[in-house]
Amino acid sequence: MDLTALLLSRLQFAFTISFHIIFPSFTIGLAAWLTVLEALGLVTGRPVYRTVFEFWLKIFGVAFGMGVVSGVVMGFQFGTNWSVFAGKVGPIQGVLLSYETFTAFFLEASFFGILLFGRPRVPPWFYLFSTAMVALGTTLSAFWIMVNNSWMQVPVGYATTNGQFAPDDWLAILFSPVVWVRFPHMLLASYLTGASCVAGTGAWYLLRGEYHAEARVMLRMGLFLAAVLVPAQLFFGHLVGDYVHGKQPVKFAAIEGRWHDEQPASEVLIALPDPAAQTNHYAISVPILGSLIGSMSFTSKEVGLTDFPPQDRPPVAIPFFTFRVMVGCGLLMLFLAWYGSYLSVKERIGEKRWMLWAIFLGFPLPWIAILTGWFTAEVGRQPWAVYGVLRTAEALTPFLTVREATISLLVFCAVYAFIFGFGIYYIYRLLREGPAGRLIEPPIGAVPNRPMSVVHHHEAPTVLAGE
Repeated sequence: MDLTALLLSRLQFAFTISFHIIFPSFTIGLAAWLTVLEALGLVTGRPVYRTVFEFWLKIFGVAFGMGVVSGVVMGFQFGTNWSVFAGKVGPIQGVLLSYETFTAFFLEASFFGILLFGRPRVPPWFYLFSTAMVALGTTLSAFWIMVNNSWMQVPVGYATTNGQFAPDDWLAILFSPVVWVRFPHMLLASYLTGASCVAGTGAWYLLRGEYHAEARVMLRMGLFLAAVLVPAQLFFGHLVGDYVHGKQPVKFAAIEGRWHDEQPASEVLIALPDPAAQTNHYAISVPILGSLIGSMSFTSKEVGLTDFPPQDRPPVAIPFFTFRVMVGCGLLMLFLAWYGSYLSVKERIGEKRWMLWAIFLGFPLPWIAILTGWFTAEVGRQPWAVYGVLRTAEALTPFLTVREATISLLVFCAVYAFIFGFGIYYIYRLLREGPAGRLIEPPIGAVPNRPMSVVHHHEAPTVLAGE
């Protein structure tokens, strides 16, 4: 393998974004679920909702902090490794990132402090409002990022001025049909991540024979939410496939593993793609299904990779396999959610320990699906940084050396591994302590101008759990 600065920079960005996306995808879903829990607690008056809320608020706080820290370097990489890209797309993407700061970050920063320290100081309705504002902030963050990325996938509403891509129609950029397919797809993926983690935690406690009331609330709510969301996610996934089919046909051909035009087209379920021979080995295919999936027709002609020059094709194996992993995770989640919800309604889930184990061990499925979905989208877009108008090789910082790219990649790997290790260890301690742990309420010494005093009162009964 030729370890060029371009390859190393791509690996670095892939590593950092893959690491970072783990945390926003979790906190977006968890923030929305915390809002539901707080509302249920106010309406029903059941203490179990308050207990579960406070328990997951601690975990949300840690994951939120890790997401912020891991995301800081995203912007710096545009300047260090991708300066040509930053210079060309800055008039559009710089503005979109600013919108994220002025909307999402301000909401999150303003109201997250109330969640941590404000319960005894504000009315219950305002605390619920604050929870909803944090959830809205995480959602807006996802929206602006998806607008940004969707413009890279299908650039619209721009004009080229002095070598730069300048916006000439913000409404076209913000309301691109691609955005309003991909944004709900990402949002549902985040909700499923939160639901899966909550249900998996409830299953874990039931397997251990602990916190029965809280565990049943987590398990039921997580399963019921997933049972509704997975079919919706599969529907929006189909809509995303429609946009890829229409706007990025070479990516669609790579995902399908289709090398030559077919009419009607078969659907390759699994195979071993061979780019050198431009064929698939050991292929298992279903006749006609490819045309039905691609064009909702039994007779449509579907294009193959050989219709495009070799330099315009993505690496076929990665989108081909990652797409199938993503779909497989979705089908597994559908089974766990529907069958688990059925057993829960019948009050029989406690009798099926194998099902509890499956739900517990299945909590990473949404994360795997998100990562493989991103790999499919981003690698499938290659060799373009901005599809059809700016190649990835042309977006690299021209004076970046292999040595510099290697050092920065190794440093990022080391720092992120350190952050991840300690963060996951602390979350594990919170999970082990359980929902019966001490609630997040500030001790007497915590005042608005000294909020961090909470962490110094280890002997107080209401400090952050985990001591």
